[in-house]
Amino acid sequence: MSGGPRSDILGAVLAGGRSRRYGSDKAFAELGGVSLVHRAAQTLGPLADRVVVVANDVDRHSLEEQPVRPDLVGGIGPLGGLHTAVAWAAEEGLRGAVVLATDMPFVPTSLLEDLVNRLERGTAVVPASHGHRGFEPLCAAYDVGCLPAIEAAINKGDRAVISFFPAVDLRIVELARVSTHGDPDTMFFNLNRPEDHLRADALLAALRAAGPAPESDTGVSEPE
Repeated sequence: MSGGPRSDILGAVLAGGRSRRYGSDKAFAELGGVSLVHRAAQTLGPLADRVVVVANDVDRHSLEEQPVRPDLVGGIGPLGGLHTAVAWAAEEGLRGAVVLATDMPFVPTSLLEDLVNRLERGTAVVPASHGHRGFEPLCAAYDVGCLPAIEAAINKGDRAVISFFPAVDLRIVELARVSTHGDPDTMFFNLNRPEDHLRADALLAALRAAGPAPESDTGVSEPE
């Protein structure tokens, strides 16, 4: 981190998925003895003064340290969580929101900081990846100026998480730059099914075996 946590950005953990493929609420699945929702909050903590959780099971998530809200518009998938995060940032008079889905446990804080540093009025800043879209909209930074476009897409009934992208200033951070923060295939590994835990455990072991690094496997600076 180049400085302390920022006061103008909301860090939002997106934990509202139904986890159909996982079979239970994967936000509470543990990796390295830490729940996925807590890992995501730890990753965002060094970057944003205020870290919150967007989750539809409010009662269960209320046991966490962070404030929790359900989707403002229910039943529309990840777009609902993203919308809630950006609206929450706007409500608090912040510049924007940096979002991180709970099922990407290996995203480092440094990458999120890089995204936030590129944020400008009306922009959406997303990292390029090898994924099917070519970028990761649930590991990204959104200026509050994106809110009208997000709400317009919802009002039209378009539930795709990237439905509003044509109406905002989209900035895709090139893969070469993203790779300076780590292996994209590891950083954006998606833990969707119970069997994905085996792969996640192996990735975590490999990261720990690699030795000391500027950031830990959760994206949080190691204690001195």
